[in-house]
Amino acid sequence: MDPQDAHTWEPIGVVRSAYGSRREAPKQGPEAGGQAVIELREQWAPALKGLEPGRYLWVLTYFHQADRPRQEVHPRGDPSRPLTGLFNSRAPSRPNPIGLTLVKLAAIAGNKLTVRGLEALDGTPVLDLKPYVPGIDEPRD
Repeated sequence: MDPQDAHTWEPIGVVRSAYGSRREAPKQGPEAGGQAVIELREQWAPALKGLEPGRYLWVLTYFHQADRPRQEVHPRGDPSRPLTGLFNSRAPSRPNPIGLTLVKLAAIAGNKLTVRGLEALDGTPVLDLKPYVPGIDEPRD
């Protein structure tokens, strides 16, 4: 692909969560990511066909409040931890601030998906949803 043919991303929806700012959101990890709603644009509601509560989904988001990219970061933003390379972390300060989170689908109502485990701020643009597929999404040693 010619780099000059770069695609312009069009969000398919937005996250509705209790976290309005990065300060309010819990740090990434087991304690993070409560319940949230992914509100899709109406045009994408038919694309939800076949999804059922209890399934796991990959959610790709755009970190719209991320800082400028950095080469090195303190893991989980904890300055007591030694610096590590950005690509050895899940810090949001990335060259292309795209988030990837595995969530559990709790409910579907029209174009709204209630999910558990999404650590995203209210208003975070959603770029895509993909099903988690056991056997394919698991590491193969």
